Amino acid sequence: MQQQQYLSSNIRIDLQMSNTQQSLTLQDIYQFFQAPPVIFLNQELTVCYVLSVLLSKGESYGAELVQKLRNDHVGYRLSDTILQSSIRFLEREGMVVSYWKKPAKRGRPRRIYQVVSEKQQKAQDLAQLWRDYIENKSSILSQFSD
Repeated sequence: MQQQQYLSSNIRIDLQMSNTQQSLTLQDIYQFFQAPPVIFLNQELTVCYVLSVLLSKGESYGAELVQKLRNDHVGYRLSDTILQSSIRFLEREGMVVSYWKKPAKRGRPRRIYQVVSEKQQKAQDLAQLWRDYIENKSSILSQFSD
């Protein structure tokens, strides 16, 4: 009895999937690429992104890294958890150091991150991976903007 119930629910699922697949149009595909869903960075991308920002700005703090990604790369987001684990990874690897800094105006002290000078070349190499990734994604998406 349970097997039949399971079997009949599978058939229902298969029928629903078939109906969904049949309703997809080419226009739907083009629209997807014109307004793709937000992509959350994984740890590998986050490490390269953080290094890219730190190299260009000299130093930064967590909230600024998240906001800069949101402003500069509209379709991408960064979770606090992935950011913190990526920064800890960079610190363990000896590529990034941090210190506390009180803002010139009012506000809480912030933990500031910067690339270790001896690791500049390795940081440049990893930051280039981020820039290449973004450039490749942008060129692919631009094909569908017409």
